[in-house]
Amino acid sequence: MKVAIFGQFYQNTTSPIMERLLHFLEINKVDFTIEANFLQMLQENKAITIDLPTFSNHTDLDNTYDMLLSIGGDGTFLRAATYVRDSEIPILGINAGRLGFLANVQQENIERFLKLIINKEYKISQRTLLSVTSSPEIESLQEINFAMNEITVSRKDTTSMITIETYLNDELLTSYWADGLIISTPTGSTGYSLSCGGPILTPDTASFVITPIAPHNLNARPMVIPDNTILKLKVTGREENYLVSLDSRITSVKNESVLTIQKTPFKINMVEITEETFLKTLRNKLLFGEDKRN
Repeated sequence: MKVAIFGQFYQNTTSPIMERLLHFLEINKVDFTIEANFLQMLQENKAITIDLPTFSNHTDLDNTYDMLLSIGGDGTFLRAATYVRDSEIPILGINAGRLGFLANVQQENIERFLKLIINKEYKISQRTLLSVTSSPEIESLQEINFAMNEITVSRKDTTSMITIETYLNDELLTSYWADGLIISTPTGSTGYSLSCGGPILTPDTASFVITPIAPHNLNARPMVIPDNTILKLKVTGREENYLVSLDSRITSVKNESVLTIQKTPFKINMVEITEETFLKTLRNKLLFGEDKRN
């Protein structure tokens, strides 16, 4: 078995997690490489004192890898997807953050859950992604133009709302007057969209969610659409530019640019262990339906 290890940050929980993880991989004779910047960070904090094999780019991850282990929170998991891309390498998230909805393997379960991985006692949950293109083209969106959680347009350098002219398959839906608009995947429905009043979708739902952020037109509500829909957005506002975010990656876009958003031709394979299914995570992490009468 061969795995890649990725992380973004060093926290108090990172060192003990890496110690337990590397020990497990060594005694079980699992080949591994670690992302170069993450290794440097660990070495600077003396969490690791030796040199290890590294990878630096998504092109370094080929079909010889069985899995990518993401060490951190949900933001780190989303960044890990930019290394995997269309390679179909499954991602398992080990939580070193706070909520850990995607990174749902807790530190105390590392050895037990990784043993299940070695024994292939897990399932794959395929997660739909969104892609965005623009007219005129935006250079910063050329290399990584996809998002696992959501694509969001929002105001920049102003307290004034923006107008988001929205088309579904070239038919006008409406013009949202709002602080912004979230286009969410089922995976992202438990994130930013949820906090703005959007519904929760199960991961296998073939739909996206359109959720306005603080809409001025009060009859604008979150809307669920089929995931084969092609969306076009044209944003105008008092400032010359607005913001487009793809998960945690943000770029500035000029007014009147047309954004085309649609489903990517590939999916991300997320490792799902029987003890940590989506519905169990929903109850345990988001306290879904929590009521003392239950």
